[in-house]
Amino acid sequence: MADDEADGQPDDQLRERAGEQSALLWFALDADRWLVSGLFSIAVLLGIVVIGTLHPTPAQTLLTRGDPIETLYQALVTATITGVTLVLTLSQLVLSQELGAVGDQRERMDGALSFREDVADAVDAAVSPAEPSAFLRSLVRATAEQAQAVDDAADGEGLGEDLDQLLSRYLDSVTDNAEAVADRLDGAAFGEFDVVRAALDYNYSWKLYAGRRIREAYADSLPAAVDDELAALVETLELFGPAREHFKTLYFQWELSALSRTLLYVAIPALGVAITALLFLDPRDITGATLGIADSLLVIAVTTTVAILPFTILLAYILRIVTVTKRTLSIGPFILRETDRSVDVSWD
Repeated sequence: MADDEADGQPDDQLRERAGEQSALLWFALDADRWLVSGLFSIAVLLGIVVIGTLHPTPAQTLLTRGDPIETLYQALVTATITGVTLVLTLSQLVLSQELGAVGDQRERMDGALSFREDVADAVDAAVSPAEPSAFLRSLVRATAEQAQAVDDAADGEGLGEDLDQLLSRYLDSVTDNAEAVADRLDGAAFGEFDVVRAALDYNYSWKLYAGRRIREAYADSLPAAVDDELAALVETLELFGPAREHFKTLYFQWELSALSRTLLYVAIPALGVAITALLFLDPRDITGATLGIADSLLVIAVTTTVAILPFTILLAYILRIVTVTKRTLSIGPFILRETDRSVDVSWD
């Protein structure tokens, strides 16, 4: 295998290999969802105020010409009721996957128990951990231990300079990434984003791909002991993929439940503000200005921002879900992004 195979490996940290601005990735993934919703709301409020202030026609004239207020709040009332109803319906459809006949539930249980037994064998434990963070941490730590076992088996075998350097870089990458992710998983609570976020930083796809390529490309050069240990490492990496996807799916269901509950909390105040403004708000009754900004414009901006709060909360939650989905579209040794690796293994 050419050195480029290892040198061209993507960065382990999602932030480094995402190809996006760190601030944007933090905003989409790491920031608190209420903070993101608040920033969306502030952007709307400031946009209304700035445009209304900079418009050549005074805001008081614009707001009393025709019936823009009635049209606006009628649309907001309709959109809030329709949007919240639609989101709750979609959430229930997703959550309905948890419902099923006893036979279906038994198959799910058997599959889960079988997978847990495979993981217990891989991590050399009698029973695999029950908590998601501990479960993933045990898999990640097992890969680090198996990487060390490969290194110990290869010590003194005289593999040759090229293979020795390539294998060393590969094993160092596995160990360093595993130790960093295991530390972050320690004590992480499911339901928060910490477990899934840490799992995203374990670049198992590349490590699985590279490990399998090393075994195939150097099948005639690897001693049996080294090949066996490397095979065990690859098998454990293969288990990490479905484990991460399973907990990601559970997290999405958790988030949709939280989103549904949050929308129920904010929909009533948002509707109340929109309906009250529709019935009782008349910009002609609001005169004066604050800091050079018409008070009527400020009232319209604030009430509109409160009325669209369900929408900004929906955006905040969906932004994280679609970002995680984009970064985990594939399972296994598929790399859905550009890498610097220009030379592949020769199979001749």
